[in-house]
Amino acid sequence: MAKLYIVPTPIGNLEDITFRAINILTDVDLILCEDTRRSKKLLIHYNIDTPLRSHHKFNEHKEVGKVVDKILSGEKIALISDAGTPGISDPGFLAVRTCLENNIEVECLPGATALVPALVNSGIPFERFVFEGFLPVKKGRKTRLEKLTKEDREAKVKQIRATVADLEAELASNMLDPEDKDFWNKVKLLKPDNIEFWNKIELSVGNEPMHIDINDPYDRIKLCAIEAGGFSLVAKSYEDAKSKPKPPKFYLDKEEETVSTRTEYKKMRNKALSELQKLFDKNSTKLFYVAKVVDASSTQYKKSTPLDILYENMDEFIHGDGAESNVERAVTNFLDIVGTDMETLKIRSIVKDSSFFKYITNKSDGHIYHTKKNALMGRNVSDVVEFLKNPLNEDILDDLTKQCENYWKS
Repeated sequence: MAKLYIVPTPIGNLEDITFRAINILTDVDLILCEDTRRSKKLLIHYNIDTPLRSHHKFNEHKEVGKVVDKILSGEKIALISDAGTPGISDPGFLAVRTCLENNIEVECLPGATALVPALVNSGIPFERFVFEGFLPVKKGRKTRLEKLTKEDREAKVKQIRATVADLEAELASNMLDPEDKDFWNKVKLLKPDNIEFWNKIELSVGNEPMHIDINDPYDRIKLCAIEAGGFSLVAKSYEDAKSKPKPPKFYLDKEEETVSTRTEYKKMRNKALSELQKLFDKNSTKLFYVAKVVDASSTQYKKSTPLDILYENMDEFIHGDGAESNVERAVTNFLDIVGTDMETLKIRSIVKDSSFFKYITNKSDGHIYHTKKNALMGRNVSDVVEFLKNPLNEDILDDLTKQCENYWKS
C-alpha cells in the first residue's frame, strides 16, 4: 500500500538499525534523505539499491508537493535523515503534515534517536520530562536556558490557575482558590468536556484588525487560547508566525511588545549604520566584500566602484530600501555579514559571482559542482565555502579567484 514511511537511521554505529527498517528501505520505491552521499554508505552496507533523492531544509518546501503526487500515484516512499529519526531537529515535519492533509497514511518506525539515550545516561529522574528541542549552539542559547527555569514554569501554572479562577467566578459564580490542591476537580464551567460552553468560544477574523478586550471574560479566554496555540489561523506573535513553515494568516499583536520590538530594531539599525561608517572610514576592502555578499546584484560591484556608491547602497539596504524588504531581517543580515572574517567574506563573494558566471554549477542532483573539473563542492553555499577553505582544494579556489578578480579589475 502506498504510504510515507518515517525510518530512523543509526547514530554513529551502522549496526544500530532494526531488521524492519532494512526491509522497508529495501521494499520502497524511493528513499528521501538529507545527504545522498552519507545515506549511500548506509545503503551499501546493507546491500540496498533503492534510489535516493535529496530532501533537506533547503528544498523541502519545493519538493514536498512532488512527494505527495508520487505517493498518490501508488509509490511507497521512505524518509530518512543523516542520523536518528526524521522530524526531530531534522527535515520531516513538513512532509508528514502535507501527507496527512492529503489523507496519505504515514507510518513512523521505532528506532534510533539521540533524545532517549541522552536522557537515560544523564542520571536524572526521567519518569516525567519535557523535550524543548535542541538548544542553539551559540546565539540564543543562554536566553533559551533562562526561559526553561523551574520558576518560569511555576509562574505560568499560577497564572493559568488565577485566570481560570477569575473566569469561573465571573461567569459561573464559582469561587475557587488557585492554591487549592483539588483546584482542577472543582472547576465547573471551564472543564474540557463542557462542549456546550466551548462551542461559544469562536474567533471571527477578517480583513480589519480585531481588538481583544481583556475586560471581557470571553475575550480573555480567546486571548489565552491564542497564546496557547489553540487557533491554527492565528499565531501567538509576529515572531511565532515567521517561524512556521506555512505562516498563519493572522498574528497576535500586543501593544507593549510592539513598542519594545520597535525600540530593539532601532538600536540594531543604529549599530548597523555605525558599522557601515567604520567600514567606509577604515576598511574599504571589507566594505567591497560586504556589499558583494549582501546585495543580490553583486556583479555590479567592481574594484573601481566608488566608495560612495557602496556606502549609499548598503545604507539603503539597512533601511529596507534594497532587495531585502523586511527591514528587521535586513539589519540582522547586515550585522551578521559584517561580523564575518575577511577570508570567509572574500570566498563567499567569489562563490556568489562564480555562480552568476557559471564557473560553478547547480546540477539536477541538488549539488554544486566546479564547472571545469566537475568536482563536487557541496549542497549549498556554506558547503562550498568550507570546500574552498580546505587546503586540498586550493587549486580550485585559485582558479575561481583568478577568474573573479579578472572581472573585478576590468
